[in-house]
Amino acid sequence: MERFTKSKTMVFPREIIVGHNTTSQIAELCNRIVRNNSALIVADKKTMKLSGEEIKKILSKANYEVKHKIISSATVGEVNKIINYADKNKVDVLLGVGGGSVIDVTKLAAFELKKPFISVPTSAAHDGIASPRASLKHSKGSVSKTAVSPHAILADTKIIYKAPYRMLASGCADVISNISAVMDWELAHRLKNEEYSSHAAVLAKTAAQLLIDNTDSFRPYTEESVWLAVKAMIVSGVAMSVAGSTRPASGAEHMFSHMLDHLGPGIMLKGKKKRRPMHGEQCGVGSIMMVYLHGGDWEKIRDTLKKIGAPTTSEELGVSKRKIIEALVRAHKIRPERYTILGETGLTPKAAKRVAKITGVI
Repeated sequence: MERFTKSKTMVFPREIIVGHNTTSQIAELCNRIVRNNSALIVADKKTMKLSGEEIKKILSKANYEVKHKIISSATVGEVNKIINYADKNKVDVLLGVGGGSVIDVTKLAAFELKKPFISVPTSAAHDGIASPRASLKHSKGSVSKTAVSPHAILADTKIIYKAPYRMLASGCADVISNISAVMDWELAHRLKNEEYSSHAAVLAKTAAQLLIDNTDSFRPYTEESVWLAVKAMIVSGVAMSVAGSTRPASGAEHMFSHMLDHLGPGIMLKGKKKRRPMHGEQCGVGSIMMVYLHGGDWEKIRDTLKKIGAPTTSEELGVSKRKIIEALVRAHKIRPERYTILGETGLTPKAAKRVAKITGVI
């Protein structure tokens, strides 16, 4: 049942192109999105070499005036740098060519400038490639900001499949965590009368189910797996556009992930420093525990993540057991206005430890 108490503005990608060597179609795509011919490519040093330079050549041959700007991280300062540069140079369209940080910076700049934005992912580590939200880093973790959905998405599987497979597995885990996010949203609708869209919820669950149903065919470093994963991420992004918020794809599992970020990196396990967990990896582990709390099939979530190659335990995640428990206890403080299975007071340390143990996370 739909229950929107105020008007919603839904912005969706006008075009989605996913497949082998789709980079060659960038000029024709831009022609359909904008009437003028001044384009700004936003990338980092690595992704500029990987894909940005080829895109610049193609657009230049098509008589576009092409400029590029290199960023180093997803911060307010970098967003302002892109806004000022694009405004000064009278740019007509912005292309985010890179991973999550590049795309988040570009979409925020485009939102402020009210300019078209084309998402050109070179990796697929989370569903931000198609969502209307952006995550910026600050001293205490990250913060989610309202942005704009891309006017178009061009995903070249020939490029994306070469990125470290861990990134793709993380992106899949992020989408699979929609299962617990929708459970939280339905709970808030029942208990708090929060506005709810069944259409957005179905889209979010469909994106997750697409991966759950096809995990047996997943193979690292194959374009087929990339195509499937990116398709699911785009559907997840559209679900957020329909909802007008991140509700269909962000619940207690994301609050758990953000709290892990807030508690800080560099946890030592058995005297050896572990790699820093990725956002989607953290959300996947969080989703296992949140689906358990909802009384759902948490084993299915765990087994799916295992098949994909995403972490399901604190050790695989590279986070201490103490930190997992502390994040569970404090996660409800991340977004107190967003009601989830964690309630308004959160879990006790004893309950958090029990959940993590029963699900095998610790």
